[in-house]
Amino acid sequence: MKNPPWVLVLGASSGFGAAACRAFAEAGHPILGVHLDRSSTLAQAEDLKESIEQLGQPVHLFNRNAADSDAREEMIQEMQSIIGDGTIGVLLHSLAFGSLRPFIATEGAPGLTERQLTMTLEVMGNSLVWWSRSLVDKNLMQDGGRIYAMTSSGSRAAIPSYGAVGAAKATLESHVRYLAMELAPLGITANAVLAGVTDTPALRKIPGHEEMIQVATARNPSKRLTTPEDVASCLVELARPGTAWLTGNTLRIDGGEDICA
Repeated sequence: MKNPPWVLVLGASSGFGAAACRAFAEAGHPILGVHLDRSSTLAQAEDLKESIEQLGQPVHLFNRNAADSDAREEMIQEMQSIIGDGTIGVLLHSLAFGSLRPFIATEGAPGLTERQLTMTLEVMGNSLVWWSRSLVDKNLMQDGGRIYAMTSSGSRAAIPSYGAVGAAKATLESHVRYLAMELAPLGITANAVLAGVTDTPALRKIPGHEEMIQVATARNPSKRLTTPEDVASCLVELARPGTAWLTGNTLRIDGGEDICA
């Protein structure tokens, strides 16, 4: 019997990434995860690793910068050694590291620098392309592969101090469409995932997140926020073989939040 394909999560140690790691492990998949944690947050990655091992699945976490080209190629080589003749069936891009500053400086609020904007676009947008290409070039992702990228409503709506991240998310969605087109002949799909407002560490860094939580809770027909586990459960189902014709989309996983004014 063929072994289940590996799942690779970029941004694995918290939020959507951690929930996806656990959900896919529960579904029988071995896990590869990339995260960037300092000593103050390293415990969450260790907890994740332990929880997946308790589920009986192999797990290998890399505490490195997923947006660094040299680190990426080193990790790809290590992954090849780890999985042997196996394949990576799912790539989830859930990197949440960017600058939250306004474009135009105001009193008490410095404006975004060129370096910060470039960094945000590279980490939260362009890195999806480089990882996807490396996996395909190395034959680690083959026919039946699934690529998912976490986007946000900031790709279309203007949110204070969210300009760089919003631009990165819009870029991410465009990259998904072009990856879907170019990878279709290989039998690999690519979709963006737009979750409802979710109380994650990334959300709590956004100025005004308290009001966002209140509005989303009132607006959602279930009168609660989306959780990382809600999204992870849907991703597991979406990664099954029967969804091969679903590609190039931005998929909402929000419990109906967006449809309720």
